Amino acid sequence: MDHLLSRHRAGDHRAGGQCDGRRAARHARPENCEEDVSEPVLDIRGLTVELPKGADRRYAVDDVRFSVDAGELVCVVGESGSGKSVTAFTVMGLNPPRALKPVAGEVMVQGIDVLKQSTRAMRRLRGEKMAMIFQEPMTALNPVIKVGEQISEMLEIHTDLSPSDRRKRVLETMGDVNLPEPEKLYHSYPHQLSGGQRQRIMIAMALTLEPALLIADEPTTALDVTTQAQILRLVKDIQRRHGMGVLFITHDFGVVAEIADRVVVMRDGRIVEQGPASEVLNAPKDPYTQMLMAAVPSLTPPERPEPKPADPALEVKGLNKVYGSTGWFSSGRLVHAAQDVELTVRPGETLGVVGESGSGKSTVARCVVRLVDPTSGTVLINGEDVARLDERRLRPHRRDIQIVFQDPYRSLNPRRTVGQSIVEGPMNFGMSAEKALANARELMTVVGLSPDALDRFPHQFSGGQRQRICIARALAMEPKVLIADEAVSALDVSVQAQVLDLLADIRQRFDLAMLFITHDLRVAAQICDRIMVMRHGQVVEQGLTREVYGHPQHDYTRALLAAAPGRETRFAGTAA
Repeated sequence: MDHLLSRHRAGDHRAGGQCDGRRAARHARPENCEEDVSEPVLDIRGLTVELPKGADRRYAVDDVRFSVDAGELVCVVGESGSGKSVTAFTVMGLNPPRALKPVAGEVMVQGIDVLKQSTRAMRRLRGEKMAMIFQEPMTALNPVIKVGEQISEMLEIHTDLSPSDRRKRVLETMGDVNLPEPEKLYHSYPHQLSGGQRQRIMIAMALTLEPALLIADEPTTALDVTTQAQILRLVKDIQRRHGMGVLFITHDFGVVAEIADRVVVMRDGRIVEQGPASEVLNAPKDPYTQMLMAAVPSLTPPERPEPKPADPALEVKGLNKVYGSTGWFSSGRLVHAAQDVELTVRPGETLGVVGESGSGKSTVARCVVRLVDPTSGTVLINGEDVARLDERRLRPHRRDIQIVFQDPYRSLNPRRTVGQSIVEGPMNFGMSAEKALANARELMTVVGLSPDALDRFPHQFSGGQRQRICIARALAMEPKVLIADEAVSALDVSVQAQVLDLLADIRQRFDLAMLFITHDLRVAAQICDRIMVMRHGQVVEQGLTREVYGHPQHDYTRALLAAAPGRETRFAGTAA
């Protein structure tokens, strides 16, 4: 890649020289070869984007003004609905024109106002001058095309390189983003890669044409802490080596502390504060920024009272789950997703399960709730083993253990009102419709929502509200054990804090035993009484949260804690 960077510095129009032959052939307008190096890579001047009639406000973004210089990384933060992604999608020209229409302002990318470009011109600008990394690579990548061919498609559209030269360039770019065995991965499909590898493929695709501006929209939200740390280091390293400007959208202030040069804080479509990262993080001026900072969970676990002595509500002994089989018609490959897992959770207690993707956290949860059948082992709920029960005998125990999943929108039937979703379970177990509805109204109050909203559909609620509805639906079954599987990982920091407070409250109110699965070590520190660390299907360490965080015994636990973004930062307003 060194020769590519040398060529980039010597011949790129951003360096003030003449475009080389390949780059000149790509750019339709010769004047693009002469750029003022002092000019920002991105300069947004008074951008205003109108929402459709009947929306909760008139403008999605209103008079937004900020810039991104070459070699600078600017983080845009704010809650859902603040206008972060609308701003980024407007820069890329990806907003639906009928729903989100720019009505004022300019968006200058290296001196070109993208708001005035034709569809054809925007296609040329995307990839050549600006590129985007999306939040969920599995939905951004084509599932039926090999990943190498998807990266090569960028070169085929924008350059006149031969097929062999395109392949060589793709392999170089895949190596540049630290993908192992690029030759092998070139022929892989998206589903054959891990989440971190898919995100690296997206980054490689964005970098193929060496754009001046890279936009990253929540690219690490769904990644575990070590993979997230690798991606953040990669983005920062690429920015430094290529001298590109990066616009990074996130709601994670740990990420902001780790990588940002400047911070832009948005609320309800407007910028409320912006400045150097050190100033905004250490001395926020706007009350909204201060509120966001105060909502950031601390990595220091608080002092927690010892759980009261009681028989375990959930006890797992020697749990194993093996995928695959041996035989004439099988591959013979066995995957030990969970190996001899043992855990205990008492009423009123929260056990946190942490680890990287593939560590076995969710496998254990699904075996406990019997969404998948364990290969061997014991799962005791109030002393009764449910691990080997058939579906008929298991059904009476289903109400005793409930699960809240990561994505509340996928968990709720979009064609049923939330009230119908909440009352369905109790009615299936014999409760009358009148009593089930009365309980549903009471539970809506418990989770902080209006009972009058029971007649609304899931799409009429925000993400945080939908997660509260999923919690209400789980509580409607009057369970003894509640499993939260990454239940707050996709939520804004302020909404996340509200849902965590809610979970802590209902645990005490209903004396629930809670199994809390997460990759966010800050969240685990604040809500869990005890921590269990998993790696490759095995439990490597467990104990009281404060002891595990303060004095980790296993090297893997120490590596996880060291990888937490913003570990050394004390956010203004955050409790110690």
